[in-house]
Amino acid sequence: MRISVRTLNTLAVLLLLGSAPGVAQAPSPFPPAPLADRVRLAEAIRVANGLRAGLWPGWSANPMPILLVTDSAEYLIGHASPSADFASIGQDALLGTEVWARARIFPPTFLATFPAVGGVPTVVVGSAERTGKSSAGWVITLMHEHFHQWQYSEPDYYSGLAALNLSRGDTTGMWALEFPFPYDSVPVQRAVQGLATALAGALVSANPNPDADLRTVRAARDSLLALLAPDDRRYLEFQLWQEGVARWVEYASARAAARLGLSLPAFQALPDTSLTRSSCPEAWPHCGRS
Repeated sequence: MRISVRTLNTLAVLLLLGSAPGVAQAPSPFPPAPLADRVRLAEAIRVANGLRAGLWPGWSANPMPILLVTDSAEYLIGHASPSADFASIGQDALLGTEVWARARIFPPTFLATFPAVGGVPTVVVGSAERTGKSSAGWVITLMHEHFHQWQYSEPDYYSGLAALNLSRGDTTGMWALEFPFPYDSVPVQRAVQGLATALAGALVSANPNPDADLRTVRAARDSLLALLAPDDRRYLEFQLWQEGVARWVEYASARAAARLGLSLPAFQALPDTSLTRSSCPEAWPHCGRS
């Protein structure tokens, strides 16, 4: 039978779309991610879309690719260009986006942000159960990780990181997590506590002379820096920016989420979602305050 070029083109398009009459589309080798995980992801996306613009300038324009790690598979959402080892499992109505999957590579207890897929900063995260968090805490932790995505996407982030000259020959980037800062030093711990106490006191002080509070903070900071080698000082400043600000964003997100309104009904049906209801959990004693 002779088939025209036009007919061949039409069949090709139909096959690519998976809608050719009488032609069964090959099933995906991966089932959908567990429903509870998808519900938490949907709530995290809702919270991020609702609060980012009010928390940090420019954050709302940053994409939020997430790689959900389960025991047997990894599910990618929000990524503009998945790598070739991912297969599409179709549109997810709950998440409102296409989902891609591959066999598991990372541990299901993982919780970190790094260029895991295609060089794009991606939140790589296991389920709430596997990471030891409540559903509410898991959602808010994703705000922390999502802020890292914004930090890593800044054009001068990696050049600034290199300029710290702290890698000591490590080319993997792991030095940023494993730098031998003197965390176990008792004098350093006391100095850090003294600085934190001075900062907290200055924030709530009713002193009509704020310069006095500022001098107290500066003295506490100088006491800490005097205990640190030059490399340790630079690492401290780096971590105050990267992890300290991200931690502030986490708390600010908890407060903002409490004001955002009722969460998705499916999320409310989970047993551990009190963060986004009218009363905040004990783990977030200030999340309902402005």
